[in-house]
Amino acid sequence: MTHLTAIVLTHNESEEIADCIKSLRFADRVLVFDSYSTDDTVAIAQRSGADIFQHEFVDYTEQRNAALDAADEMTDWVLFVDADERVTDALAQEIRQKIRLPDYAGWRIPRHNYIFGILTKGAGWYPDYQTRLLRVGQAYYDASRKVHEVVKLYGEEGTIRHPLVHYNYKDLEQFKDKQEHYARFDAQSLYAQGVRPAQHSLVLQPLRQFYWRFVTLGGYRDRWHGLRLSLLMAWYEYRKYQTLAAMWQK
Repeated sequence: MTHLTAIVLTHNESEEIADCIKSLRFADRVLVFDSYSTDDTVAIAQRSGADIFQHEFVDYTEQRNAALDAADEMTDWVLFVDADERVTDALAQEIRQKIRLPDYAGWRIPRHNYIFGILTKGAGWYPDYQTRLLRVGQAYYDASRKVHEVVKLYGEEGTIRHPLVHYNYKDLEQFKDKQEHYARFDAQSLYAQGVRPAQHSLVLQPLRQFYWRFVTLGGYRDRWHGLRLSLLMAWYEYRKYQTLAAMWQK
């Protein structure tokens, strides 16, 4: 029988982890890969029946590669799920079907992103494919990408039909905090690559981001919600290049 381990990366996810684990009961094993949470995440995960492994956080890519290495030798497939994501019954059934197919090294899964409580299908948030179902020994994460991780596969990739449900931003404050975090990570990555921002980058890059989100990726279809998200993403594109410019000035 094909063995599936669901892995949840956590740090202070006490509000989400129980419901997340509940949606993963279809897996043969649930492993919570925790970066030393200071809240009740680990205790709640243990009560919910998950195995616990703790590992110091360096960056997102290193954490996922370490989690892959920690997967049990008897595991054939790993499913990565974030604490604020849920697997529906339909998706669980499809995953079980797909891992029986012999010719694939990984599967990408679409996501239904709920932002401020609204299912968001424009501005780049759908289908938002995530390669999360990985055959052990045939997948790793590109070490050069410290955030917005990229999977490398030694084999074919398939596409799953049913979406993963993602409750990613509950309110504007959470959105701002997380995007500020991503902007710093992206700026550090560009700096490490030797990228110097041109003088016009602080203007043109945010404008391009807004046009890409609102027009090319159909943010306009979500009306005011899509406009607000496109403007917010343009602002954080500005913050990324502002941070990058400051790093070079130092």
